[in-house]
Amino acid sequence: MALTRRVSSSIPHFFGFAERSFKSYKLPGGPSSSSSLTHGIHVFHCPDQVGIVAKLSECIASRGGNILGADIFVPEKKNVFYSRNEFLFDPVKWPREQMDEDFLNLSKLFSATRSVVRVPDLDPKFKIGILASKQDHCLVDLLHRWQEGRLPVEITCVISNHERGPNTHVIRFLERNNIPYHFLNTTKENKREGEILELVLDTDFLVLARYMQILSGNFLRTYGKDVINIHHGLLPSFKGGNPSKQIMLAGF
Repeated sequence: MALTRRVSSSIPHFFGFAERSFKSYKLPGGPSSSSSLTHGIHVFHCPDQVGIVAKLSECIASRGGNILGADIFVPEKKNVFYSRNEFLFDPVKWPREQMDEDFLNLSKLFSATRSVVRVPDLDPKFKIGILASKQDHCLVDLLHRWQEGRLPVEITCVISNHERGPNTHVIRFLERNNIPYHFLNTTKENKREGEILELVLDTDFLVLARYMQILSGNFLRTYGKDVINIHHGLLPSFKGGNPSKQIMLAGF
């Protein structure tokens, strides 16, 4: 099992220690062990108490699984526990349905607010929509990770408030991979949120790849699913562009 650090701090930061290679690692048991090991991820959020890490480890180990890395966070002066575990397991010895039941029992034991387990090789891929603006670097990084198989999702569309020419590398990439691109010009008066909602209706979550528009509360309530924001701003103190310059001007 990889090292785990229990963090208690006012700074909301996770420490990760997954150093092993998924492809090279073999569970003990000799030649008779299955070679078809699968990678699983479990996210847990519950009221803090003694013994959570032990029970999480026991749940995985009792089915022959092995934890590769664990991220744990306990905010200072708050009675909440967050964890994210990555593990290897044999799906023959630990069927997917049994895994769901085991983690459900664990969730009930600790009155969990959230308990989610994903097995990328076995589960249906999440459908995502990507929103981007003029600068490409965050969007390009996502597309390359998806192409290399490191981002196991289905990209349903890319939406941008900046028009890209037909010969740009982003448009050529999207066309080669049959990913629709939608240009929706926004103004201060019209953020085109209704049209965006129609395009992302069937997605599981959205990724804002340095999308330089603020989504309204009404948009978020109507969409009703997770939105991940990739942005260079240092919120809440240094909003918008040039956060480093803002920090220097503030005397830090």
